[in-house]
Amino acid sequence: MNLLFLCTGNACRSQMAEGWARRLAPAWLKVESAGIEAHGLNPRAIAVMREVDIDITSQASSRVTDAMLQRADLVVTVCGHADEHCPVLPLGTEKVHWPVADPARATGTDEEVMAVFRRIRDEVRAHVEELIKRLAMARETTLSQRNNDNLYCKFFDSPVASPDSILIETLGGEVYTYNDAENESSKIARHLTGLGLCSGDRVTAQVNKSPQALWLYLACLKAGMVFHPLNPAYTESELGYFISDAKPGLIVCDACFRESVERLAKELQVPHVETLNADGSGSLMDHSASNPDDFTPVHRESNDMAALLYSSGTTGHPKGIMLSHRNLYDNAATLADAWGFTKDDTLLHALPIFHVHGLFVAIGCVLASGARMRWLAQYNVADVLQSLPQCTVMMGVPTYYTRLLYNADFGRQPCDNMRLFISGSAPLLEETFAAFRERTGRTILERYGMSETGMNTSNPLQGERKAGTVGPPLPGVELRIVDDQDKPLPVNEIGHIQVRGSNVFQGYWRMPDKTAEDFTDDCFFRTGDQGRIDEDGYVSIVGRAKDMIISGGLNVYPKEVELVLDDIDGVRESAVVGVPHPDFGEAVVAAVVLEEGVELDEQFIVAFARDRLANFKVPKKVFFVDVLPRNTMAKVQKNVLSEQYQDCFHAG
Repeated sequence: MNLLFLCTGNACRSQMAEGWARRLAPAWLKVESAGIEAHGLNPRAIAVMREVDIDITSQASSRVTDAMLQRADLVVTVCGHADEHCPVLPLGTEKVHWPVADPARATGTDEEVMAVFRRIRDEVRAHVEELIKRLAMARETTLSQRNNDNLYCKFFDSPVASPDSILIETLGGEVYTYNDAENESSKIARHLTGLGLCSGDRVTAQVNKSPQALWLYLACLKAGMVFHPLNPAYTESELGYFISDAKPGLIVCDACFRESVERLAKELQVPHVETLNADGSGSLMDHSASNPDDFTPVHRESNDMAALLYSSGTTGHPKGIMLSHRNLYDNAATLADAWGFTKDDTLLHALPIFHVHGLFVAIGCVLASGARMRWLAQYNVADVLQSLPQCTVMMGVPTYYTRLLYNADFGRQPCDNMRLFISGSAPLLEETFAAFRERTGRTILERYGMSETGMNTSNPLQGERKAGTVGPPLPGVELRIVDDQDKPLPVNEIGHIQVRGSNVFQGYWRMPDKTAEDFTDDCFFRTGDQGRIDEDGYVSIVGRAKDMIISGGLNVYPKEVELVLDDIDGVRESAVVGVPHPDFGEAVVAAVVLEEGVELDEQFIVAFARDRLANFKVPKKVFFVDVLPRNTMAKVQKNVLSEQYQDCFHAG
């Protein structure tokens, strides 16, 4: 940095300031002066500065030059009449004026005059020390932001949209700008740090969708904390596991659950609980409202964790997925480019925001491109039909599109302004793909991703979108199909899908052995999905080795449901599978074996499960069987059950 002392009148104070600055300046600060030679050097100023071993005669410099002004980061004038003599400074150069008394005008005996010079000398030193401290802080902030890989900075430091551009417009007509997002997230970030939370601390959010919930996410990014979203449908028993494993410093919940969450927080030693309701009210916003609306984003490295999501494994024990700032930004930027997002787009956002799809994919594309959102609190066909004419892009799970097709009012006219429909989080039936194109004249773009990786593949924006495929790998993503020995397979052969790229997560939270197990020696992630790649490079998903069920776009892991069912008195064992469903894509069904002499009905089983599981995990049908089909190794043959019950929602 360059500091210029400009003498525009009596030189004493400028001489002293320059002398102190040269003595006190750290290595990164270059000190210059101009105009002192023209005004001459004051003997008394020379004398009092030599008393502190500073020789100001050797620093005398000539008139101010354009080059001096151009390279100056800060110009300091210390004369009382400086402003009227100071030249016009280059754009962006800051000028500081110090109202310091002129020692040259001191009267009295020589000793009295020298005392004035010494007092002014010491006063000038204090000014210089304060100035250098200020420059050091500015330099630290500049360097921090210049190299800051914080996801928040990636989205907001060089925004495509102006601060006054609309970010969110709700169905009720509320409008929030990018500047609102900056200000409100800053207030919350100040509150979080005021609670004593630090970089890397987890913030658990089990809240309903609202703009304020988005501000909380942005505040966590800004403060360097780890955002830990949870489905509001999780029960208290489910929540307990997540909290005990994530060990957050704060839980944010709906006010109606505060009592049970505070009880859980006390038990698990979580120090803070705040509330945030669907209408944006709650203690979090109350406690943040009066805070200043500025907050410098905390420095984060690219591989630092930004978010912690949980995805259950086939063992029934949820695994924490560590997503870094780079994971989230690189994937969002890639998708925004691949799908042609610009600041002129309006995304119809009807997805939940506790999920990768709604939070990282949808909102990530918007923030990376400066677009806006038409914000629906939840998916509702009537609200979607009302909003479509004002939007250009929609993202949804297949269920969203099948429900639109059920509505007689849905067709070409509501879609006139739409340029793109994107489907994901569950397989899109080829019948739905074809019916949607016939009804609207628009072809759905299907893509493939998962919590651990974000998006891996996508059908093209320009080019053929193939029904039954999820398109080629996205730029920056390597995808291969391998056999059981991790050897690549030829075109069109079915095998295990593995991916590698900056989109792939950092590993499982506090599970290093599981992380090592799920990565190959050459750093490919074993997705657990099975698929094939055709001769055009398009990927098709043909199965899930991990037995996961995707119902309405939400992941259900059979083992987790089976553990609940097996805990029922009178149940010997159970097996849970997914079967085709006309609305949800897949539905959870259970085959249950009862103890001898026990009589239970489907209604009891479902009610028991509903008390302990989120609704989307509860079996939609229960079949009572004498035995479960097993192979020679005594492993339950779930494929047999899937085939047996595959038409149970299509009968008649």
